[in-house]
Amino acid sequence: MNGSKIPATVITGFLGAGKTTLIRHMLANAKGKRIALIINEFGDLGVDGDVLRGCGDEVCSEDDIVELTNGCICCTVADDFIPTMEKLLARKNRPDHIVIETSGLALPQPLVAAFNWPGIKTQVTVDGVVTVVDSAAVAAGRFAHDHDKLDAQRLADEGLDHESPLEELFEDQLTAADLIILNKADLISAGALEGVRAGIAGHLSRKPIFVEARQGEVAPEVLLGLGIGTEDDIANRKSHHELHHADGHAHDHDHDEFESFVVSLGAVSDVAAFTEGLKSLIVAHDILRLKGFADISGKPMRMVIQAVGSRIDTHFDRPWAGGETRETKLVVIGLHDIDEAAIRAGLAGLTG
Repeated sequence: MNGSKIPATVITGFLGAGKTTLIRHMLANAKGKRIALIINEFGDLGVDGDVLRGCGDEVCSEDDIVELTNGCICCTVADDFIPTMEKLLARKNRPDHIVIETSGLALPQPLVAAFNWPGIKTQVTVDGVVTVVDSAAVAAGRFAHDHDKLDAQRLADEGLDHESPLEELFEDQLTAADLIILNKADLISAGALEGVRAGIAGHLSRKPIFVEARQGEVAPEVLLGLGIGTEDDIANRKSHHELHHADGHAHDHDHDEFESFVVSLGAVSDVAAFTEGLKSLIVAHDILRLKGFADISGKPMRMVIQAVGSRIDTHFDRPWAGGETRETKLVVIGLHDIDEAAIRAGLAGLTG
C-alpha cells in the first residue's frame, strides 16, 4: 500500500449486524487518530449519523461526518459518493483515515471499485473491507446456508427459481470481505458460533480473517491498518448481480424487494409495554429492521431503539437539546409487501 495515500476502510454488513456500534467503539478508542466518516443509510431517518455525532471533536468533528441518506451508496456512486470524496480530499486538514459505513442493503463491490476513479485512486486506497455479521441471527437461520436443501426446495417449487434477496446480499457482503467480524458472539453458544464461522468459511473461495466480538468491541488496531489495497482485487470478488450479468450489458442494482418508511409518534409513558408491543408488531409483520429514537415521559434524555427481528436493544444516549423537538421517530425496513398501514396503526397504539 502506498503510504502517501489516505487509507479508507469500508464497513459493511446486513441490517442490524452492529456496524454503528462497532464504529462507536472504534472512535472511542482511536487515540487521537483523526477519522472522517461517510455514513449511508437505507431510509430517510439518519439514525446512525445522529448516534455517531457524540464521537468527540478530538477524533472526528461535526464536519468530519458526512451522511448520504438519499439512496443506497452502491447505486449512487457517481452522483453522491465520488463528489463527497472529492470534497473531503480538497480540505486543508485532511483526515488520517476515512471510514465508510454502508447501508445494510448495499453491495460493497461497486463502492470499492469506485476507488479506482481518476483523482481518487492517486490519493486514497481501500485499507480493507470489514463485514460485520450478526452471529445470533445467522445461527437462528435468518439466512439460508444449506444450499443442498435450498436446491431441493427449488426443484420442488417452481416459484423458487432464484436465491432470496436476503441471502444474496448477505453472501455478496461476505464475498467482498478482508475481515469478517462475528459480532454478538455472546448471544450464542461456543458451538453455535463455530458453526456460523464454518458455514461462512465453507462458502468462500477466499480466506478472510475472522474476529469474534461482543457489542462491536473490536480494537481499532484490528480494524484499521490492514493495508490490503482492496480496490486492486475487487474484480475477483464479484457479486451475484455481476455473475448473473456477465454478458457485458449494463444492469441497475436496485432495492425494489425492500421498503422503508418513517413513523413519528408521541411520548412513550411505559417503556416495558412499548418494547413488548414492538416485539409483537415485528413478529406479526416480519419487520427486518426497526431503529430510531423515543421520547420517554419524564426523562430528560432520549432513548435509542435498535431492533433486529424480535431482539430489541435500548439505551439513553444524550439529553434532549434546548429547542429540540421531543418526539418518537422510528424507521421501519421490511420486504416490499410489508403492510405499512397496519404497522403505522400498531405503532400509534403503543404511545401515549
